[in-house]
Amino acid sequence: MSIPVRRFALGALVALMSLAGFVSAEAKPFTAKTLVTLDRVSDPRVSPDGRWAVYGLRSMDYETNRASNALWLIDLKDRSIPPERLEASEGGITSARWSRDSKAIYFLSSRVAGVSQVFHLDLSNRTVTQATFLPFDVDSFVLAPDGKGLAVSYSGYPECPSLDCDLDRRNAPAKDRTTGQVYTKLFIRHWDSWADGKRNRLGFVRLDDKGVGGPVTPLTTGFDGDVPSKPFGDDSEYAFTPDSSAVVFSARLAGRTEPWSTNFDLWRVSIDGQGLTNLTPANKAWDTGPVFSPDGKFMAYRAMKRPGFEADRWQIVLKNLNTGVVRELATGWDRSADTLAWSADSRTVFVTAQDVGQVRIFSIDIGTGEVKARTTDGHVSAFSLTAKGVVFARDTLGGPAQIYVQEWNTEAPARVLTDHNKAVMAEADLGAYEQFRFPGWNGETVHGYLVKPANFDPARKYPVAFLIHGGPQGSFGNLFHYRWNAQTYASAGYAVVMIDFHGSTGYGQAFTDSISQHWGDRPLEDLEKGWDHALKTYSFLDGSRACALGGSYGGYMVNWIAGNWKRPWKCLVNHDGIFDTRFMGYSTEELWFTEWENGGTPFRQPGNYERFNPVNHVQDWTVPMLVIQGGKDFRVPAEQGIATFTALQRKGVESRFLYFPDENHWVLKAQNSVQWHNEVLGWLDRWTAPKPKAR
Repeated sequence: MSIPVRRFALGALVALMSLAGFVSAEAKPFTAKTLVTLDRVSDPRVSPDGRWAVYGLRSMDYETNRASNALWLIDLKDRSIPPERLEASEGGITSARWSRDSKAIYFLSSRVAGVSQVFHLDLSNRTVTQATFLPFDVDSFVLAPDGKGLAVSYSGYPECPSLDCDLDRRNAPAKDRTTGQVYTKLFIRHWDSWADGKRNRLGFVRLDDKGVGGPVTPLTTGFDGDVPSKPFGDDSEYAFTPDSSAVVFSARLAGRTEPWSTNFDLWRVSIDGQGLTNLTPANKAWDTGPVFSPDGKFMAYRAMKRPGFEADRWQIVLKNLNTGVVRELATGWDRSADTLAWSADSRTVFVTAQDVGQVRIFSIDIGTGEVKARTTDGHVSAFSLTAKGVVFARDTLGGPAQIYVQEWNTEAPARVLTDHNKAVMAEADLGAYEQFRFPGWNGETVHGYLVKPANFDPARKYPVAFLIHGGPQGSFGNLFHYRWNAQTYASAGYAVVMIDFHGSTGYGQAFTDSISQHWGDRPLEDLEKGWDHALKTYSFLDGSRACALGGSYGGYMVNWIAGNWKRPWKCLVNHDGIFDTRFMGYSTEELWFTEWENGGTPFRQPGNYERFNPVNHVQDWTVPMLVIQGGKDFRVPAEQGIATFTALQRKGVESRFLYFPDENHWVLKAQNSVQWHNEVLGWLDRWTAPKPKAR
């Protein structure tokens, strides 16, 4: 059955926003369509000689609902030369990696027969040569330090010792017409895909002098695990040893414990596929992200200490490759490390980490452990070191990412190198933003952000969109989000309030830990106190016209609020939120998450699952709610959203259900995203528009 939800949303949006006085003849709103059609900058990579930087740019064709990817080149020495779009991008191109001599770029493309392979771009004559010839997609790759080989990842059958075996398995004709699938262990499905017997695998490809590869040597034959990990693993999870003779990768042995284990280890395998060795058997928690120092003396990697906890602090570990001695770096630094990189002199490790609502680059001296912040406010999504500083991608609440360069030994601020989306953003109505703080649960400091409506008038009162982040170990900090973007609400005439409640990341591990087994009390107290603080601090907020919105854990909190803190809200929006925490423990795929957060399994600790279970408070639900659910969401399965809507309908509470059969836990397709925003803003406007005065 087709339901004309789009027509309702667009009509309500225009009519109600006009009624509220949000739209003027001169306004150029920052709409959802504007958001999804912005060019997206990513993955800057500096050439080994320091002369060039290459980065990716994703562009969206809204009418066809398809994205294209290109590579752009920056001359770091001649500032007068603007960034250049490489002509090789015409066939679609991602994942640029420099050759050892800086004369060529390797990249991924599906330009031949629609199969993703590694190609080689010679910068002197701009010719493109195919480097790998697998019969199926290459998903990621790493170039060996000596430039003579590639480690490639692909999806295949782990028991197959060759690609011919793998291809035969894929092409084997069905013996009958049955469609039943038999499983004997979990995972049967993960994120948005059902298990099909294949694993992410690694292989080695030898390159000739022209950069063309030969046959693939499988490196993980018989290994019962995914390399890189699913669903979001990439080439940061494996690396060549300094002498190019072996590959070190992060992986978890699946067995029967895969869905409740976070025991990823670092493994070493020779490029001939022999001698597989576990390098970190003592740590039963997560080890990942190996990077080797330029002098070949150290391997740095990230590790957690607590098995089963995916939001534990990522510590930085150094292993001396000569002595075998392992030690933690910067033990007193209470931040969780992300991307690691070595300085050219092997004396410093650079790392990104969340820090009080920002994501910054930090340097850590491996001798003294001294930590120094190297960038200021904003969200650094990727970086690549130069001889004198760093090239990085950074976005903020005020706009999408651009590429910057920063030199260390200068007081000058970072210099922007790109201006993608400049005309669009210059015309868009955006809201000013600021960070605030207040005493939350236990009297501890909690931070939040306030985004003012576009075309702000201090004499007016504005309705409020109260955004609640997911995770729950996450953050709505100073970043340009492509699914929960504060400016889409600000441009529609809403003030936006976002609270990084207890459990949020970037404020120390104890702050992050505090939410486990406390989903419904400590975070709720922070949200309540943050709301009260915002109303007292910002007089333009209209507390009588406010709606709370959230996805995932934020959707759980919306359901929890519906029965435990409904007083301030005119409406609620729940995207892929948990309705029944106990059933979540039986139906989600990554069981370690629910088991850690609730102190055990639902059959061993049922009381913990029921303590903050929204289903137990449905009798108190009265606030109108929009429920949104993705059909391919196996993290928070569709039954959770359907049950939420069923409860609302059965109680007679005003409600609406938006279902995307082709989306997972996120809404990623451009036109679906616009429909999502139209529905959400239409729902908010319906309940927050000023009521006509009686005559």
